[in-house]
Amino acid sequence: MFEAVEELIGEHADLERKLADPGVHADQAAARRLGKRYAELTPVITAYRAWKSCGDDIEAARELAAEDPDFAAEVKELTARREELTDELRLLLVPRDPSDDKDVILEIKAGEGGDESALFAGDLLRMYLRYAERVGWRTEILDGNESDLGGYKDVSVAVKSRGTPEPGQGVWARLKYEGGVHRVQRVPATESQGRIHTSAAGVLVLPEAEDVDIDVNPNDLRIDVYRSSGPGGQSVNTTDSAVRITHLPTGIVVSCQNEKSQLQNREQALRILRARLLAAAQEEADREASDARRSQVRTVDRSERVRTYNYPENRISDHRVGFKAYNLDHVLDGDLDAVIQACVDADAAAKLAAAQ
Repeated sequence: MFEAVEELIGEHADLERKLADPGVHADQAAARRLGKRYAELTPVITAYRAWKSCGDDIEAARELAAEDPDFAAEVKELTARREELTDELRLLLVPRDPSDDKDVILEIKAGEGGDESALFAGDLLRMYLRYAERVGWRTEILDGNESDLGGYKDVSVAVKSRGTPEPGQGVWARLKYEGGVHRVQRVPATESQGRIHTSAAGVLVLPEAEDVDIDVNPNDLRIDVYRSSGPGGQSVNTTDSAVRITHLPTGIVVSCQNEKSQLQNREQALRILRARLLAAAQEEADREASDARRSQVRTVDRSERVRTYNYPENRISDHRVGFKAYNLDHVLDGDLDAVIQACVDADAAAKLAAAQ
């Protein structure tokens, strides 16, 4: 493991030299790629140097302890510290998800429970929007189909980081664990008897594809236009501005009607389509090489519930990792960090165990 770090030190130094060259920054795309790789390697190099320095300190403390027993305690402390640094370095050397720094398209769909499910879908949307606001991400509603009583039958939102995120802090790195069926237990506003109902909404999180990720052949698309429905201004409901795109090779269908312009709806639909095609390609790659790269957290079947929101007990439970807390009101207001971190830690532990 540590021999591999020596190679990374050379790569890190080479990247540092290249990034110091003003000519490199003439190509912004190339400079971003170099900067991204440099940022990925820096924590590894820093941890390795700390690990190596700690080893030198242990040797020095042992020599001193041979002459003065008072240094024996320091040897014990340094040895424990080096074990911590070893685990930290092992974890940093586990292959990262290549999509971790990508932005995402998050889709929420009402499920079992009728109007109550749509209301819950709206609550989930607000939770993610508030979380994004807390961590400084930008959000953009791409398309939404509101229900009669409020909430959403389905809604798609783009979530984007500002600038280059730190390793492990990208939008996909944090939100990829949200995919699955979310279940709510509460008394609906329309329930006159005060009985607790259970309903569900589905969340799908897709890394947003760039043009270089997915090449969509225009000949593979069937594009239909139709009149928008639902709330909106005059032009929304009286012109053929809504767009439905069918990707013929896969049968994937995407529709958008939020914008007044047919062109804008077409661009939004293409963004969602590219994200779905990228997700499908990545899932196929995972199936072909699943042993080491698929984490225990990420392989949960989407048909199974991943989380329960229990209003009477103010409790949130993540069933994949055994997380439970009694601050549901705060979580729904966007305080999601502890819930997400439990999934991140479980994923990291599974990857570390697989690498040993």
